[in-house]
Amino acid sequence: MQRTRDEILSDIELWAKERLATGEQTIYLGSGGNGRMGVLADGRMEGEEQSSGRGDENDRHTISEIKSNNLKKTTASAKTSSARIPSPPPSAHTPIPPAAGIPAPRTTSAATRNPQPEIRSSQTPNPTPQTPAPWLSATDLPTLQSLISSCTKCELHKTRTNFVFGVGNPNAKVMVIGEAPGKDEDEQGEPFVGRAGQLLNKMLAAINFPREEVFIANILKSRPPGNRDPKPEEVAACEPYLWKQIEIIKPKMILCVGRIAGSNLLKTGDESLAKMRGKVFDFMNAKVMVTYHPAALLRNPNWKHGAWEDLKQFRKLYDELVGNREAGS
Repeated sequence: MQRTRDEILSDIELWAKERLATGEQTIYLGSGGNGRMGVLADGRMEGEEQSSGRGDENDRHTISEIKSNNLKKTTASAKTSSARIPSPPPSAHTPIPPAAGIPAPRTTSAATRNPQPEIRSSQTPNPTPQTPAPWLSATDLPTLQSLISSCTKCELHKTRTNFVFGVGNPNAKVMVIGEAPGKDEDEQGEPFVGRAGQLLNKMLAAINFPREEVFIANILKSRPPGNRDPKPEEVAACEPYLWKQIEIIKPKMILCVGRIAGSNLLKTGDESLAKMRGKVFDFMNAKVMVTYHPAALLRNPNWKHGAWEDLKQFRKLYDELVGNREAGS
């Protein structure tokens, strides 16, 4: 049912008086056309021409005159478009809900920026209680491998040749983590066995870490077709296995090779490799550093100098944390 003119003007008067009681000198109601309509502190209406910036004396009226039919322009606008009469704004004690589609702001802390992962059998919540997956209770790597090597949680199981669990010392103080198996790794079931793997061996040996003394793994255990980047759902399905490996091995330090490995392990989003290099991160009680992937160094040999600087910093930090107990440098 359409509201009468007097009802509309009565609402305007009531709202204007409430706002003026708070100390505001002028409240603009909106008059349509090229001007604005305001209520002055003395109860008069003020018209302000927006085009010239000047008020027109003919547009000044008291609130009682409004109810006496002397402000036809404002009344006509109110009848034709209720949007021109603003609703009274909420008081200081009324919570203002967020606009549709815009999430309410959240408080962040250091813990939320780099949280310790919760290892669980599925990354997607399930409303029905389930028995924990057996692999979650594994306490050694051989048991863990036997329980997860037939995983079918993502589509990659349909195209892989081998599940690439990882290889190395189960008590290693250093872990090396890449992004995913390549063609050679998929065929042999072992990470870093192609040309990139040979270069990785040399990089580790240069800082006195023989391959057999570290543990090497990947974010994904199955090869993405065409060596494409891992998809978020593939990472979500597979990364709990890597977290469990870290939990069992308890390394002192982790070297991530490549931006994709670093950003997925540390959850740094789209942060570039340049911004991650040279920094020390904390993850599951281990210190983490990020450097170039060996395959990238094969394509761009001029990056080897930067990689060497990263490796020296990694070794220096290791010696400070653990002590020079292996081969020495």
